[in-house]
Amino acid sequence: MCGEKLQRFLMALVLLVAFYFMSIGSIIGVVLQLFVVFMIVVWAITDFCPSIWIFNKLFGKCENK
Repeated sequence: MCGEKLQRFLMALVLLVAFYFMSIGSIIGVVLQLFVVFMIVVWAITDFCPSIWIFNKLFGKCENK
């Protein structure tokens, strides 16, 4: 699996966990969701995502089809 796909799965998993915590009334869910939103805004502004950079180093980049 390549870095970009792994990052998308990780983001989906973190959002799923955040929604679970929000459903049981925990503030942790809100904090996790705000963290994901903040990282997406950083990615949009700077065109740099730290998790994609790390995953590409560890697992390699996706091949262009």
